[in-house]
Amino acid sequence: MVQYLIGAIASVIIVVPLAYYYYNRGIIRKTKELEKRTIDSERLAFAGTLAGGLAHEIKNPLSTLNIHLQLLKEDLQSIIGAPGDDTWKVYRKIEIIQKEALRLEEILNDFLRFAKGQKLELEYCDVNEILDEVINFATPEIKQKNVVVLKSYHPGLPLCYIDSKLIKQAFLNIIINAQQAMEDGGELMIRTSKIKKSVQIDITDTGHGIPNDSLNKIFQVYYSTKTAGTGLGLPTTKRIIEEHRGTISVQSQEGKGTNFTIQLPINLENVSV
Repeated sequence: MVQYLIGAIASVIIVVPLAYYYYNRGIIRKTKELEKRTIDSERLAFAGTLAGGLAHEIKNPLSTLNIHLQLLKEDLQSIIGAPGDDTWKVYRKIEIIQKEALRLEEILNDFLRFAKGQKLELEYCDVNEILDEVINFATPEIKQKNVVVLKSYHPGLPLCYIDSKLIKQAFLNIIINAQQAMEDGGELMIRTSKIKKSVQIDITDTGHGIPNDSLNKIFQVYYSTKTAGTGLGLPTTKRIIEEHRGTISVQSQEGKGTNFTIQLPINLENVSV
């Protein structure tokens, strides 16, 4: 009996310090991991702020450059000669510079929209009405490309507690992509429905579709299959939807078209923004 007690005491003496040691080591490891994540997060936040500030600094002189290029073109229009002479060549070179400067300004605008963290201005909104406003805005280009819009809205759709301006931007990015995928015309189908505690929006086009090897990359920053794309439209859309605690997914088949499915929670009143 005495030997048993001595053995038990010896086990406690050995096991307890070991358990305490491993417990503390686990806490230390988790603390170090948390500190590292905090440092990385702060470093990324600083880099984002720095990049955003730099983009703003570039954007201002770039806007001035665009204005003066336009004024210079207008001055040349009164004296421009026949195609091939010196004034015509200068005019064409200014046009090329202006086109590239405008493209650079567009890239900067897209970057700033993506990079800056925006505080959500939440209000109860009708998603059907927001979609109609976006479609009306895009209608001139949609008609120009012989695209037919087919709408199937859920009647009596619950109001969503969302930032209407940001959600409009998210929808517009997808619709612009859809119409660009239908160079020879097609159908743009927009459907809304209620799924449990969310509103679902399906935006479907009959365009050329997305290749399988690109499908899992389209939400990556600066990835684009278009020669004139900035690669920030869909990442911005994804960020906006996720800031609303929603989800976005895509299904596509080459030669047949693409479908984007968005789900937005109906009630975001308790979300910290």
